[in-house]
Amino acid sequence: MKKFGFAAGAARAATFTSVLAGGLTAAVLGLAAPAGAAPTGPGNAQETINQLQADGYNVVVNRIGTTPLDQAAVVAVRPGQTYSRTDSGTPGDSLETTVTGKTIYVDVK
Repeated sequence: MKKFGFAAGAARAATFTSVLAGGLTAAVLGLAAPAGAAPTGPGNAQETINQLQADGYNVVVNRIGTTPLDQAAVVAVRPGQTYSRTDSGTPGDSLETTVTGKTIYVDVK
């Protein structure tokens, strides 16, 4: 009996389309968080770090070179771990989630 290759080709195309759509969705969602956290406008790395700390972030600085922070430029702002706790006040109450810590990575040069 002769096999036709169109069924396998259609399955591969559907799989490729699903993977591509999933990857694009993850990229859009993954880039949304750090962009919202990063301070906007001109300024040096020290100002950016101070603003992120004022917003409640634990800032981890990755330095490229030895330029002082007040003269350095921010190359990237990347999300880190967010720590949270979910509790109910008394048994039977609704659950409340409280963010207990947020980390963000700032690359400076």
